Amino acid sequence: MTEQLTSEHFLPHVDKVFRVVGGRHALTLTSVDVRPLQEWERKVVPRPPFTLIFRGPPGDVLAEGFHKLEVEGGPSFEFYMMPIHTPDPSRQDYQAAFN
Repeated sequence: MTEQLTSEHFLPHVDKVFRVVGGRHALTLTSVDVRPLQEWERKVVPRPPFTLIFRGPPGDVLAEGFHKLEVEGGPSFEFYMMPIHTPDPSRQDYQAAFN
């Protein structure tokens, strides 16, 4: 995908499984959090910043870095993923931030 990614690319895939291409991890997209732009930002920012939050199993943590993920039955995306603090011991959460 060569176009700039927006939150709209991911909203249809909330609650779907994303598999790491060439890897063993399968992560569920749980939310797409969009920060509304201030009035002054609308003139200089190409898109509203957003964050993707994924849920995965505990223990086998996906390393921080660039990963290509494929939606089951859908497109693939490449972006920077990082594990984040997850108080619930039954899962590991991840985020991908788009500024």
